[in-house]
Amino acid sequence: MNKRKFGRTGYEVSPLGFGGAPIGYLQVEYERAATILNLLLDSGVNFIDTAASYPGSEEAIGKSIGRRRSEFVLVSKCGQAFDDLPGSAWSADVITATVDRSLKRLRTDHLDVMLLHSCDLAKLKAGDGIGALVKAREAGKIRFVGYSGDNEAAAYAASIPDIAVIETSINIADQNNIDTVLPVCLKHNVGVIAKRPIANAAWKDPREQPGIYSGYASEYHRRLKQMSLTPAELGFSGDASAAWPEIALRFTLSQPGVHTAIIGTTNPDNAKTNIAYASKGPPPANVVSKIRAAFSKQDQQKKWSGQT
Repeated sequence: MNKRKFGRTGYEVSPLGFGGAPIGYLQVEYERAATILNLLLDSGVNFIDTAASYPGSEEAIGKSIGRRRSEFVLVSKCGQAFDDLPGSAWSADVITATVDRSLKRLRTDHLDVMLLHSCDLAKLKAGDGIGALVKAREAGKIRFVGYSGDNEAAAYAASIPDIAVIETSINIADQNNIDTVLPVCLKHNVGVIAKRPIANAAWKDPREQPGIYSGYASEYHRRLKQMSLTPAELGFSGDASAAWPEIALRFTLSQPGVHTAIIGTTNPDNAKTNIAYASKGPPPANVVSKIRAAFSKQDQQKKWSGQT
């Protein structure tokens, strides 16, 4: 799998990355998680994303591929308060303690990136969280500081000199950040992780989605339905439910400034399929234009903001 330069970090990352939320929230058994993670690494995927708040995710990643630590870029997220850690949410104390705990859980001596996990703009501007992560960077516990979020907060974060990485929502039904966040990232050479790149399968009935995704899925389903697009109109033949994942992932990866898109699969076969899609590169330019135009037509009032 070809690699992309990850902003100014110096890393090169695979266009497809792994998102660790589902293996935690859905309580995927260890053996299955290990199979997926090792399959991805064996196939050239070198980007692993998780968070301190995803129950069991950091532990599963550390246990299953910690021995292969040199083969991938490792990202986690922090900021929330935890019963077993000191400090309130977004405080320097809880962030410092979370970094230390994540290192133990992930069985590593450093994180390549630690992201503030979707704090609001006011807390971001207060600076305590960034300050704590800068100290962790100076201590060698993390290599780069980043922010995970959307809209105005993400655009602001991308302009902060100490922020080298942004994780933000970009997909066929969530395009606001393409216009508001990506230009700032490009200007400052910030590494960009696209989250929810297949829009939580927006073409499916939201009732089919796991509970942790139902809210996002419902909104994305509503938006895509209003956009009135079909795979056939975009030049993709065959079953629509099979075509949409490819269209969605390749659309997200085609956006200027996006370096990797994280897929939270719990199925080894789906992992293989996503690798194949990502390896195809961007869809034809007219397909991208049609998807962008359909979104803009339905969001003329700019109310379809990025889902945090």
